[in-house]
Amino acid sequence: MSEDISCPRCKTSKYRNPLLKLLVNVCGHPLCDNCVDLLFVKGSATCPTCNISLRKTNFRVQLFEDSLVEKEVDIRKKILKDFNKKEDDFTSPDEYNDYLEFIEDLIYNLTNNIDVESTKRKIENYKKDNWESINRNRGKLSRDEEEIEGLIEAEKDHEQWKTQVLSVQENNFSKSKKRAAEALVDDLMCSDLPANQILARHASEKLQLEKRNAELPKPPPIRRPPSQVMFSTGIKVGKNSSSLFLPVPKQVEHEVYVYVEPTFDMEGPNPLGTKDLHDLGHIHHVRNIELSELAGGFIRTYPCQRAIQEAFCGLFYQPDP
Repeated sequence: MSEDISCPRCKTSKYRNPLLKLLVNVCGHPLCDNCVDLLFVKGSATCPTCNISLRKTNFRVQLFEDSLVEKEVDIRKKILKDFNKKEDDFTSPDEYNDYLEFIEDLIYNLTNNIDVESTKRKIENYKKDNWESINRNRGKLSRDEEEIEGLIEAEKDHEQWKTQVLSVQENNFSKSKKRAAEALVDDLMCSDLPANQILARHASEKLQLEKRNAELPKPPPIRRPPSQVMFSTGIKVGKNSSSLFLPVPKQVEHEVYVYVEPTFDMEGPNPLGTKDLHDLGHIHHVRNIELSELAGGFIRTYPCQRAIQEAFCGLFYQPDP
């Protein structure tokens, strides 16, 4: 979370309070944890931004810097609990795509407060008409989920078997070390050989014991099945699929393409460039763009240049006699 983000109520920023923790609720408007404790001391209150009734127990830590993203994630989770049909439930890909598009429209409307009441009515009508399939699909796993569940179970069984094998090996090794230590004490007490020879012999036996223990076969790691990738067109590729890539076409010799900049007859004055728009002051008549527009690739000079071209285009037009 960047340092310029602050609580909209108390204006405390991350820069002034590094321990600042923003919380969000179903409405998506953030509040710091201190303001939540102060405003929701009775357990429920209204949001200071939109006046929606909220409960303190529904606040959660804000994960994304944009509160609108937090709101969309929360709405998406709730919508997908009921709109849980799979691709296998539809007769054609077009019907499934229309179903996905319908879900995205619902999420977009609720996130941006567009026709909220009618959108909620659509959701309720869908629940009434499809309550049987909703309850059935809640306990039904998709193919990907079934594959993941199988991998998790296989990993658990493998780890349990690996733990048992290693515990047996460690137990045998510890018993061998104990017997070697007891034999060393007996030899030092009863043997007529010098102590340095006895210690050297047991040291070599200990090294051989550790070497044999290190050479024992270890449980192999679990082998995952090769992953399968599906493109948006439905084509499955990978070692675990029957589809293969098409062969690479042979390169045919042809003429090298040369780009030629197109020319347009404006039938009027030549269009102004970006530098001319700033120097002549035309850009001052265009509103400042927002950060979201700038992120989308929208530049302030585009509408200014287009408006001037449309204004002067055709001034020199002469109809044919």
